[in-house]
Amino acid sequence: MEPQPPSSYACSVVETVGNTSREQILLHPDGYIGSVEESTRKLRVCKGIFMKERVVTYVPGLLKIFDEILVYAADNKQRDPTMDTLRVDVDVAGCRISVFNSGRGVPIEVHPEEGVYAPEVIFGHLSNRDHEVKEEKRNGYGIKLANIFSTEFVIEIADDPGQKKYKQVFSENMGKKSEPEITSHRKGVNWSWTMVTFKPDLAKFNMTNLEEDVVALMKKRVFDMAGILGDTVQVVFNGQKMLLPRGFCDYVYRHIRLAYEDSLKRCPWYCEKVNDQWEVGVSVSGGQFEQVSFVNKVATVSGGTHVDYVSNLIVAHAFYHNVSNGLEDMMWKPESGIIEGDETKLQNLP
Repeated sequence: MEPQPPSSYACSVVETVGNTSREQILLHPDGYIGSVEESTRKLRVCKGIFMKERVVTYVPGLLKIFDEILVYAADNKQRDPTMDTLRVDVDVAGCRISVFNSGRGVPIEVHPEEGVYAPEVIFGHLSNRDHEVKEEKRNGYGIKLANIFSTEFVIEIADDPGQKKYKQVFSENMGKKSEPEITSHRKGVNWSWTMVTFKPDLAKFNMTNLEEDVVALMKKRVFDMAGILGDTVQVVFNGQKMLLPRGFCDYVYRHIRLAYEDSLKRCPWYCEKVNDQWEVGVSVSGGQFEQVSFVNKVATVSGGTHVDYVSNLIVAHAFYHNVSNGLEDMMWKPESGIIEGDETKLQNLP
């Protein structure tokens, strides 16, 4: 097949195969994906169609590589507004996870500098040029980390306008790869889409199987995406549609409903889409400040300056109206935001 001229998309993500050591990442996972040891804490998970806090035991590093793939898929909505489907399937018995999104993905074209197809570069190459290594260290290694910490990692891309389909298999922690398989894709029969299927290397996470708590947290993250993406994208987990007709406001309500199921009083709450970059909800808590927040679809479990900023605005407004006494300790506040620029601080969030 003749190499094709690169699209602007491919040019914007020029990367090169390189010497940033895959072995170094595997030897020091904490610096790239977080802890690979078990952690036990109270977190919210799905209970029916609502959210409920309970004690869970999980390995943060495994959730991190899952999240890299999930956020990459969800971000396609920004790259291609026609995206209307996000689907996640977790096969516990086969220890296999697949993440599917509709919409145009990486062009099935030969990379201008590497001489190999762009999907191989984006999903399976680490950089060796100084400026690109610095960029990767600043913004993280992204979806490649999931490849490195998997025994098998399969990329499939269907390009409707180009009438081509791409498939490539990586194995042994990105140590081996198959030749790309390029086949025809009849225009209009199946729309453009991308699917990543991977088998996490459980031994690297000191695990033997995909445990119930881990799957519950994966489902919760898919539910997060349903709230963030809104009603223009159908989000599905293991065949179950995550129905949130009012988008983020429904997401907020699903958190609050079970938290106050024993209360005889209706829990007051408010949610608003401030602009294209911010959606904020606020309610009362059980006596101490709580928050659920996202930046660029990444869950910021420990909060951050974005949470402080919105909280301070609310408290200042309440102070002006003489109702601020103890207000901050009583707030429960979910928010979703898009912040452009340096994402360094996001890399170490739990």
